[in-house]
Amino acid sequence: MTKPIVLSLGELLWDMLPSGKRAGGAPVNFAYHAAMNGVEGYAISALGQDDLGDELLLETEKSGVKSIIQRNAWPTGTVQVALKNGIPEYTIVKNVAWDHILLTRELIDLVKKADAVCFGTLALRSQESHDTIIELLKHTKPNALKFFDINLRGDHYSKQLIEELLKSATVFKLNDAELLLLRDMFDIRGASDDEACRWFLTQYNLDYVVLTGGSTFSTIISKTNESSTLATPHVEVVDTVGAGDSFSGTFTAKILTGSTLEEAHRAAVNTSAFVCTKDGAWPKYPEQIPDYLAEQKA
Repeated sequence: MTKPIVLSLGELLWDMLPSGKRAGGAPVNFAYHAAMNGVEGYAISALGQDDLGDELLLETEKSGVKSIIQRNAWPTGTVQVALKNGIPEYTIVKNVAWDHILLTRELIDLVKKADAVCFGTLALRSQESHDTIIELLKHTKPNALKFFDINLRGDHYSKQLIEELLKSATVFKLNDAELLLLRDMFDIRGASDDEACRWFLTQYNLDYVVLTGGSTFSTIISKTNESSTLATPHVEVVDTVGAGDSFSGTFTAKILTGSTLEEAHRAAVNTSAFVCTKDGAWPKYPEQIPDYLAEQKA
């Protein structure tokens, strides 16, 4: 049986962590965890023609994520990550290789085959990559999942960009801090979390809205009025880099391979908890991810 194809469009970079550099970038983290959960994951990005780019290409290949990586004259992307109480704070270097992803026939052909495509705001901060990604999203299959993981970083977004991506999406994921910001931006200040999520679901004709609340909860609501809310299991946190992306990649892979919303949500929560117990965004998976939710109940 052919595996579903999942693509991630956007940044591929080095997270410069206090413990050393780790391969990352939200869309590529997504592809890694989707691939580890039963689909064929591809990363689409760009690297510089430099030593950091060579190392990162090698690291991507070792991880098992298939990729179409362009090489160009700009430096390979880096992010300085400072951890404060285990929570990452990001300083994202501007005008790097992934700001200049070119539209090619190869990319269009791959997008046409995809069962899911993941994208976020950060990779569209530059005009060149913005135009490429927006054009690629026009070539998806009618039934493809288009997963907009908002991932707001610094000042690399605008209301106009968020609206543009919501109109292209079928799945919208955000965290509770981002929802707070969007309440003001979209003038839905009086709405509860549930009402705000349902407002986005209806307003942009989405299939799912995913709201994560860090160490407390996560909720997924579907257009068929199914919903699932789970408490976040308590684990020994090493760092939270990539935890949200692992949630997204796992959820998408499980939905594409036939899991119910509740099953996919449970798997996503457990994977995210596992990632929090490890350094960096691409930890090696054990034979089976622990069922932290079951352990919590016991």
